[in-house]
Amino acid sequence: MTSPAEYILTLSCPDRPGVVAAVSGLLAGHGCNIIESRQFGDRIERRFFMRVQFAGLLGEDELNNAFAALAPDFAMEFRLRDVARKPRVLIMVSKFDHCLNDLLYRVRSKALDIEIVAVASNHPDLRPLTQSYGIDYHHLPITPDTKARQEAEVLALVEHYQVDLVVLARYMQVLSEGLCEKLTGRAINIHHSFLPSFKGARPYHQAHQRGVKLIGATAHYVTSDLDEGPIIEQEVARVDHSHSPEDLVSIGRDVECVALARAVKWHAEQRVLLDGHKTVVFPR
Repeated sequence: MTSPAEYILTLSCPDRPGVVAAVSGLLAGHGCNIIESRQFGDRIERRFFMRVQFAGLLGEDELNNAFAALAPDFAMEFRLRDVARKPRVLIMVSKFDHCLNDLLYRVRSKALDIEIVAVASNHPDLRPLTQSYGIDYHHLPITPDTKARQEAEVLALVEHYQVDLVVLARYMQVLSEGLCEKLTGRAINIHHSFLPSFKGARPYHQAHQRGVKLIGATAHYVTSDLDEGPIIEQEVARVDHSHSPEDLVSIGRDVECVALARAVKWHAEQRVLLDGHKTVVFPR
């Protein structure tokens, strides 16, 4: 007997009556069982968002065809994915290893259901860590004169490994507008949330001098507007006068890891839908 396959359907469309009924009716009519369903109507933008996880015996092509036939009735944009297919992830990193190490461990411990297919860096430092997990490491040096060629190599890796998501795990380079456009909706960045107050080098030391009380990190989709892409997740930790600059750096690394891991997990599970310059997130 064939076992049902699990799928995740995400969709957005103009907000109007009957969307939920149409989707659930289509699934029921094809013998599918809904496991989880979440929806949200943006009253300001008048747009509707939905995520449905379901099980059924139909193949992915048949389901795609069924929803493609329904979509014009609601001006619907949709995406369907077989849960058994893990998203393929390329991690980009510079010299800071905390976010990379955290993601590698979460995957190995099965807390994060993705496949890290490769790591790329503008420095060679993290090759031993990466290769200890049996993952390919690509050293792609970059200078202002070689930026275009280096980014072409990044895109070649994306194509070669059939990458679904690029994660900038403290990759300390600004992506060009062209590369950002090519990775729209499938590249996530992490940075401290002191911006725009404390720019440049040693932001935690700058924050310590100003006596900050909260340390934060922001995970967002990459756009050509530096550090201003649609926010997926943020994390904070409270600090006080007794914490040294080194303490703030350590705490900051922790919150960066947590925020990035959640963002990657939610994206991988198709729990994040773009709503203009912001996101709709359906966490479990």
